[in-house]
Amino acid sequence: MKLTITSVAFTKINELKRQEDKYLLLRYDTKGLGCGVNGMPTFCLVSQKDKQFIEVENNAMPTIVNEMQSIFFAELMKLDYSNGTFRLSSPEGILNPFIPTNSILS
Repeated sequence: MKLTITSVAFTKINELKRQEDKYLLLRYDTKGLGCGVNGMPTFCLVSQKDKQFIEVENNAMPTIVNEMQSIFFAELMKLDYSNGTFRLSSPEGILNPFIPTNSILS
């Protein structure tokens, strides 16, 4: 799995991240969406890597994903920032078109 972070997105992440934030965590958010297969791919910043997380190849910063949730993400992805929100996409299409800045701080 590989994630490319655009320079615009990387700049915005650095503006928002706290000193303790060490990893970008790809996560499959299921809160309020019913069962575990109804969710939305998103991300947040976290301070530690638990043993169930695997590394995601990345051009900008350490990135991880829960191994069980990795099936919900594409093999190749791009994280961009535009018009006040982040966007997660893949060559196959948009995974999440609107990731608000306030949602990335866990």
